[in-house]
Amino acid sequence: MTMLTPRTPTKLAPPGKGRRERKAAELESRTRLAGERLTGFSARPGASVLQELSATRSGLTHAEAALRLERHGANVVAHERAPRWWAQLAKAFWNPFIGVLAFLAAVMWWQDPADPGVVILSVMVGISGLLRFWQEFRSGRAADALKRLVTTTCAVQRRAGSGSAPTTFEVPMDRVVPGDVVKLAAGDLIPADLRLITSKDLMVGQAALSGESLPVAKTDTRMEDLGQFETTDPVEADNLCLMGTSVTSGTATGVVVATGADTYFGSMAGSLVGERPQTNFDNGVRKVSFLLIRFMLVMVPVVFAINGLTKGDWDEAFLFGIAVAVGLTPEMLPMVVSANLARGAVAMSKRKVVVKRLNAIQNLGAMDVLCTDKTGTLTEDRIILDRYLDVHGDEDNEVLEYGYLNSHFQTGLKNLMDQAVINRVDEAEEVVVDARFSMVDEIPFDFARRRMSVVLDRNSIVGDLGRPEHIMITKGAVEEVLDLCTHMRDRGEKVELTERLRSHVTRIAEDNNRRGLRVLAVATRTMGTPRETYSVADEEQLTLVGFLAFLDPPKADAARALQALADKGITVKVITGDNDLVAARVCADVGVDVGHVVLGTEIDALDDTALRALAARTAVFAKVNPVQKARIVRALQADGHTVGFLGDGINDAAALRDADVGISVDTAVDIAKESADIILLEKDLTVLEQGVIQGRTTFGNTIKYIKMTASSNFGNVFSVLVASAFIPFQPMLAIMLLVQNLVYDIAQLATPWDRMDEEYLRKPRNWDAKGIGRFMVCIGPISSIFDIAMFVIMWNVFAANSEAHQALFQSGWFIEGLLSQTLIVHMIRTRKIPFIQSRASWPVMVMTVLAVLTGLYLPFSPLAASLGFVALPASYFPWLIGVLLAYCTLTQLLKTLYIRKFGTWL
Repeated sequence: MTMLTPRTPTKLAPPGKGRRERKAAELESRTRLAGERLTGFSARPGASVLQELSATRSGLTHAEAALRLERHGANVVAHERAPRWWAQLAKAFWNPFIGVLAFLAAVMWWQDPADPGVVILSVMVGISGLLRFWQEFRSGRAADALKRLVTTTCAVQRRAGSGSAPTTFEVPMDRVVPGDVVKLAAGDLIPADLRLITSKDLMVGQAALSGESLPVAKTDTRMEDLGQFETTDPVEADNLCLMGTSVTSGTATGVVVATGADTYFGSMAGSLVGERPQTNFDNGVRKVSFLLIRFMLVMVPVVFAINGLTKGDWDEAFLFGIAVAVGLTPEMLPMVVSANLARGAVAMSKRKVVVKRLNAIQNLGAMDVLCTDKTGTLTEDRIILDRYLDVHGDEDNEVLEYGYLNSHFQTGLKNLMDQAVINRVDEAEEVVVDARFSMVDEIPFDFARRRMSVVLDRNSIVGDLGRPEHIMITKGAVEEVLDLCTHMRDRGEKVELTERLRSHVTRIAEDNNRRGLRVLAVATRTMGTPRETYSVADEEQLTLVGFLAFLDPPKADAARALQALADKGITVKVITGDNDLVAARVCADVGVDVGHVVLGTEIDALDDTALRALAARTAVFAKVNPVQKARIVRALQADGHTVGFLGDGINDAAALRDADVGISVDTAVDIAKESADIILLEKDLTVLEQGVIQGRTTFGNTIKYIKMTASSNFGNVFSVLVASAFIPFQPMLAIMLLVQNLVYDIAQLATPWDRMDEEYLRKPRNWDAKGIGRFMVCIGPISSIFDIAMFVIMWNVFAANSEAHQALFQSGWFIEGLLSQTLIVHMIRTRKIPFIQSRASWPVMVMTVLAVLTGLYLPFSPLAASLGFVALPASYFPWLIGVLLAYCTLTQLLKTLYIRKFGTWL
């Protein structure tokens, strides 16, 4: 006898491919190999499978189970673990801006350990990194709280020794091993991949793997089971039950053929653990960061050289160059981004949304395509009786009554469709059973007949011979029931079911199938000779009454939520593993322009270029597997879209990881929650709409900070270049530049609490490094015009034109520079006229006022001398007001021209 074969090594993609492509190839390879291994078990006789596993129908002994547990490991799949706190802390400081500031602080300390600039830069670095770490740490802990697991057990048949009788034990699922014989009943989770040995009336919910909303029937396996025809998809194998699915009805026993990473579920999970691909947000921050750093690397040496050559003091020029580098660096960007994201996370948590990865909030705002599954998102994830039709397709209460009697009186476990019929009658109160009927016998459902019958006594009716009248009511698959029908009920009359009429009623059923409905036929027979027991042989000469049609109904607010997303510039694409007819019906009901439904088999036939074109024009994808879902996401991203993916099943995990923002729900399988960036406590697209608005607000406020800081800092440095070339002393001391920058940046910390104009929130927003560079070059020099005007005023009006009066010159420019920077906040934050058409939030107003008062106070404060300031004469302030008013006027004018030219502002 042979033991299990060793795990097959995973075939990786060629080294030349990108990381994402390698991951996708690895996932495809793992799932393919797992599928081949499982379908091999499906096609072989049960006795052969048991022999390969060195197992018996009686189960393993406890000793054998212990050895196999040691050999194969616990029955758990790979999952991500939160990094240690110290790793998170280190990562929080891994940012190009923080790196620049840390380097500059080290250089300043090397030059002069007592330089106050070292303290200022160190404070900036510390606050920025620590705030980001704290927010990420708290968010991670909140997400972990969602994944608290209750110990789950399963019924396993084991023996004390080789000659002992088998006993059923409740064993924790992680202790199940290959070769174990597991007993299944309604409500059980499938603990591992099982090959069925015996089963009876087994129905399994596979939505987590396949996306099918209705349970699927598994083979009614007997002891002499010889296997089934081989299939390439283990999900479709009738005699396999896979980890991650659950039993909805029936009973079965199965032998464990794979556990942990070897399961079909585990093959997907193992490929999904590790570093995530760079998202739209990550790429945007990186591009902007290096744009500003490149600009700094050009400007700082120029400033250093000009000051050294014109002033002759190279040490002072070096320190001044460092101060200019700090001035060009938006050093509070990590902190502002973190504060923005943290505020967004708090706001979303109040709407029952947990943000696992803070960056996802901005990606949510940038999202212009949302890929979503169908079940539970667009639908209510429950089966309802949609219609009850006579043989002509018209609604008929008699059909509902017969269907209800069949479902009500059966004694077996009622399936979802039986319960839907009962619920429909209970809600409508259209049928009352009372004492008109009593149970006589039933012929239970089985998968060979695909129908079930009840025989009832019509208590109020007595036959011609004075005996009670019995009526058989049969409900089941249309084809099987029609084969037994010789007549049909046509508007109250019993007529013979001719071939023409048989074609007619078949077409009625098929029309409802094409509408995405699951159809059952209902037929009756009045028994000529009433008796106590009946058999399958009595299911003949039936009269067709009509049809029951079932549907997983669309959510009441799904259409409105989809329209709201469309109004926000988001295209919704439905990607489901379910049937194409069902998907088309549901999508049409909620207002999706369905068009041609693309099947997974069509996707496999396309290369990446062709798939990009197909994905762009397709709204609904059906019968797709996990690899195909991820390919669709990547195709949309390659076409320039920022893609969100909403899913909760095992089959969604790969796509959730590859999407720019992965969205799941707290009831999702663990691997889906781990792969997601955002977890909804309610699976509701309306919640997503609010999240999109919050994401765009967060993105807008972040862009405000970058554009405000980049443009004003560029203008300041440009002014420094002009002043350095023509003024015989330093236009501003290095410490003054650092203090000015610190006060301005502290004022900017209120930016996350600002509001956004309604017009801005209507469209998806994306990072545009080129646009930021253009904005900096176009708007930044405006401040230089008025800086130079203030130079001229200080030089000529206040005679600050020599080294003896340089402190007066520097103090005058400090105040004008700080106040112009602060005012520009209100000019840049909106494309409208500030204070009139659009007002900032009160935190921004308060912080800008404080920054202005601080700037005005410093030259008169006790710190003035240590910072190099002198008090300014009263005559300076009318000139200051005039310069600032002119600055705001020109900025507003050029803002209008800029918007007209480029069609954008923030």
